[in-house]
Amino acid sequence: MLKHMENPSRLFVTLRFKALLPLVGVLIVGIFFFAGVTLSVKESAREEVIMVAAAGAGAIFAVVVVVLATLIQRPLVELQEKIARVREGDLTVAVSFADRQDEMGDLGRNFNDTVRQLRESREEIQLLHRTQMSKAEHLATLGELAAGLAHEIRNPLAGIAGVIDVIGRDLPESSGGRQVLQEVKREVVHIERALSDLLAYARPRPQQILLADLNVTATLAVELARQQIMSRPIRVEIEECPNLPLVEHDPAQIEQVLLNLLLNAIQATPGPGRVMVSLGFQNGSALIGVKDEGQGIRAEHLANLFHPFFSTKKKGTGLGLSLAKSIVDAHGGRIEVTSVLGKGTEFSLCLPLRKPTTQAAALVNG
Repeated sequence: MLKHMENPSRLFVTLRFKALLPLVGVLIVGIFFFAGVTLSVKESAREEVIMVAAAGAGAIFAVVVVVLATLIQRPLVELQEKIARVREGDLTVAVSFADRQDEMGDLGRNFNDTVRQLRESREEIQLLHRTQMSKAEHLATLGELAAGLAHEIRNPLAGIAGVIDVIGRDLPESSGGRQVLQEVKREVVHIERALSDLLAYARPRPQQILLADLNVTATLAVELARQQIMSRPIRVEIEECPNLPLVEHDPAQIEQVLLNLLLNAIQATPGPGRVMVSLGFQNGSALIGVKDEGQGIRAEHLANLFHPFFSTKKKGTGLGLSLAKSIVDAHGGRIEVTSVLGKGTEFSLCLPLRKPTTQAAALVNG
């Protein structure tokens, strides 16, 4: 039915052609009847018979035309008017011939049902849009509040870190308090990292897009990750792509994404293991894979990994992966994850060689 509504002219031509068939039939039958009668009468009476037959045929033809105009033409005109109103956005229309028990009635009922479904779908979309806008406004307010609190917390937190350093220098080497202070300092660093993620998510900085070597960006992220595990039996390796063209990207942001994925991979690998970063090039896009040999992620958690504040870690803020996805989306790319319990997890990034415009990026990710 929607297909017919998209091209109503073809539908009307078809129905009108079908409506002419009875007229053609009447004319053919009339011709044969008239010929038979003319041949069967005497020649002297043929002129009178011809006049009577012509008058009768004309009357029959007029009656048939009136009947067909009532049954076919008027509904078609009404349908065409209602389709024009639907195109203008009026989904309250309905045709009046839907109660007829013929093909035209079937057409009318199908049209009314289609318009009703369109109306209900539009109402659902509008309701969903209002709900999403309300949630977006609520999250924006919370984001501003969180960003303000983060700024207020970071200042005294820096003072606490400074005091810890001073106390640590004054303690004797043999004092057991040194170990306690080191643990406190690690927790301070953890809070500082959580605040940084929150600020980056609530108030992302403008992108600084450069045409740069993605191999270099990934290598810097790997070097930073290696510094985090100097005392752990975990190897962080990288497989560069020598023929990878230069990629338009923000090196600092993509490095942040990769470092976050690498730190997650390291934390997911409790014992000896390997974390592998690989780069590639396919179909005009740069590919980056971050694979670990850790515990893996449960299947029911995969769909929520990139949602804000969702975390499978006891001390996670749930903002790292959400921030990573927002950065990749802003580059016009995509990020995906696959995982097998007990065998490991792999994150796959796909970045276009040239960053698309805002509208094109929205189409790619939408």
